[in-house]
Amino acid sequence: QVQLVESGGGLVQPGGSLTLSCTVPGFNLDYYQIAWFRQAPGKELEGVSCISAMDGAKYYADSLKGRFIGSRDNGKNTVYLQMNDLKPEDTAVYYCATDLNRSNCQGIGHTSWYNNWGQGTQVTVSS
Repeated sequence: QVQLVESGGGLVQPGGSLTLSCTVPGFNLDYYQIAWFRQAPGKELEGVSCISAMDGAKYYADSLKGRFIGSRDNGKNTVYLQMNDLKPEDTAVYYCATDLNRSNCQGIGHTSWYNNWGQGTQVTVSS
């Protein structure tokens, strides 16, 4: 197992943008699917997206399509989640996750599919 590290969260005004990063220092993520989940206060984990190995097939929650974009920079061994037109409802702790036996997304997947998680990064959307 590996522990992922998220970064890029912070405070942003409604309508603004943030880009989150996910990496594992010293470990190559290029060959594994990466999922993003988020947890708002008082709510359960919500699937955000899944990005296949080598920047292949991608899936997004229906409510987030067109605003959130996942991508990879294999040279930097980093996975990104670009979040645009942020709304207060997007306020949550965002986690990236992977499983070393999975490489091709077939939907976002359930939380139980992923054995490797980051500690999360806080995103707060407020004026």
